Amino acid sequence: MTMHESGEMYLETIYILSQKSSTVRGIDVGAYMGFSKPSVSRAIGLLKKEGLVITDENGFIKLTDVGETKAKRIYERHVLLTQLFMNLGVDQQTATDDACRIEHYLSEKTFDAIKEHARKYGSNEILN
Repeated sequence: MTMHESGEMYLETIYILSQKSSTVRGIDVGAYMGFSKPSVSRAIGLLKKEGLVITDENGFIKLTDVGETKAKRIYERHVLLTQLFMNLGVDQQTATDDACRIEHYLSEKTFDAIKEHARKYGSNEILN
């Protein structure tokens, strides 16, 4: 099943927040993304239906194994694309913003090729 960009953004946000804290709440996700509580609640409900997150009795959000795998892949795209753009001379904010938009539409095949190129030539020489 193909996930929509917004679902991927929520997964990535939950992953990032879970790296900073052992507990993630809907309010934390909303604050990080700048979204309202109802929007976050709806999105979390959809992610739960897809088996990507669970919530415990205290309302803390946790990624399932499948959700974490997917979130890590999305985050890896974001980090690598941001670095690639910065290596091209793009300022950090623009690189981050552009990576965030592109990461959701890039095919696995193209991303794997970029990743392999980065491995082969190193992050400072990613496009040389």
